Amino acid sequence: MEITEVRVTLRNEDKLKAFANVTFDDEFVIRGLKIINGNSGYFVSMPSRKRSDGTHQDVAHPINNRMRQKIEEAVLSAYETELKSAASRRGNGPRGQARTQEPPADDRFGAPDADEAANYPSQATG
Repeated sequence: MEITEVRVTLRNEDKLKAFANVTFDDEFVIRGLKIINGNSGYFVSMPSRKRSDGTHQDVAHPINNRMRQKIEEAVLSAYETELKSAASRRGNGPRGQARTQEPPADDRFGAPDADEAANYPSQATG
């Protein structure tokens, strides 16, 4: 299974830095991955739902570490590229100054809604 596309939508929040959609083999997409600025650096959180007891459960996740690393590397690389692209579009300098960017009107996958954005887990789940 190959990752054929990664789309990143930047956010300007303390911990939540971006949402990502990952397409596999140009045939299957997982939406709502989150790029989180954690205590020991950036990590990718899989899409999850909040249970009635307040905990989060992954909706989709890799079965093994090899695929988890593959997804994380692709998503974080796309995130770095989007940060640089956003900074150059605005004429900003170093990374980290990227502001929230709305998805383009033709974004076929869209971005998670505000309620989903507010409920991201603070730690990677798996």
